[in-house]
Amino acid sequence: MNTSSQDSALSSLRHWLDQRQDRVAALQGDLTAFRALGPENGGEGELAKALYIEDCLRACGVGDIRRLDAADPRVPSGLRPNVVARIPGRSSRTLWLFAHMDVVPPGDPALWHSDPWQVVRQGDLLMGRGVEDNQQGLVSMLLLAEALHACGITPERSLGLVFMADEECGNDYGLAHVLERHAALPEEQRFLRADDLYIVPDSGSPTGADIEVAEKCLCWLKVGISGVQCHASTPHKGRNAFVAGAAAVLACMELHKDFPRRDALFDPPCSTFVPSRHDANVPSVNILPGHDRFYVDCRLLPGVEPEHVLDAARRRLTAVAEHHGVGIDVAIDHCQRASETAADSPVVAALRRAVTDIYQVEARPVGIGGATVAALLRRQGLPAAVWSCIDSTCHQPDEHSSITATLKDAQVFAHVLMQR
Repeated sequence: MNTSSQDSALSSLRHWLDQRQDRVAALQGDLTAFRALGPENGGEGELAKALYIEDCLRACGVGDIRRLDAADPRVPSGLRPNVVARIPGRSSRTLWLFAHMDVVPPGDPALWHSDPWQVVRQGDLLMGRGVEDNQQGLVSMLLLAEALHACGITPERSLGLVFMADEECGNDYGLAHVLERHAALPEEQRFLRADDLYIVPDSGSPTGADIEVAEKCLCWLKVGISGVQCHASTPHKGRNAFVAGAAAVLACMELHKDFPRRDALFDPPCSTFVPSRHDANVPSVNILPGHDRFYVDCRLLPGVEPEHVLDAARRRLTAVAEHHGVGIDVAIDHCQRASETAADSPVVAALRRAVTDIYQVEARPVGIGGATVAALLRRQGLPAAVWSCIDSTCHQPDEHSSITATLKDAQVFAHVLMQR
């Protein structure tokens, strides 16, 4: 396809997508009604939603659909579905797009202005649980497949679509399982290649200008304090673990002094150390607690090793333990390593061109403190970028997404797909 034909095909795709506002609303309404909650959140998983997605793909002529399911006896079907679809292009080099099917619970229904499981349309906005996280990206992916079929266009690159389970609760039954199955295949049968392009539409900014290329290391510290329990009326007979724990919290907040490096790619541009969860200690007010436990959410810049943070925490907490006459144990409770994609990689360059053309903004690479499935791809040597145009209302009451942004996001993906 020459440049003129390429431009004409992209123009056709963009025009078709521009007319699909009602289709966005219909897809969002159907998808939200499935209540695709994982078993950790009291749900039955994503199978019904996955079957609906497969039907949508077959209806627009997608023939290459495979399932890479993970066994899970906690859900009625006994499995967590992962759908991988591929639409061949003129080149075998593939643009891969990833969306997760599971959602989080709505929380307190009194905080919503409508039923979280029934999509409400208010002008350009759609409100409901999951409409942004991650159904905006998911719908954009389905619409792109529908656009190619309706316009009869063979794209320059092949298109790969991955619909995953279990993103909200750890990915073990989702992309981690898909990558494990992929790695077990004979090399000639593996479908993810290092020179393919990988985009995860699961984070972004309201203007569409931010292309996420790096994520901080997520490291959770668990701090346990062992004192001596006694009656609260005789505090001299005990060692108050709660009081020592409060001092330990303040000590952990000083960890930023041990790791002062800054990186302007991130906001905030530094490693952060935030005491967050505190476990219950004693059941009654008149008991001086002999045990206490809290957690510190650490988000570490690339290059800051979690083991070094653990060592620094132990040094600071040793002084607290000695001062209060208690024992303090600190350990890493959970860790997801930092990940990076080169800011000048082909996927970032292609995205920057597409975003500039579709959204008329100057796209820029950024880093975030959160975690996405892009980290799993990067650890496999697959250079992934995270991008979408969203208001970031995920996990909130009255979660919403924009119909216009959903269609424009699909146009961005079409632009990348049609680039040589």
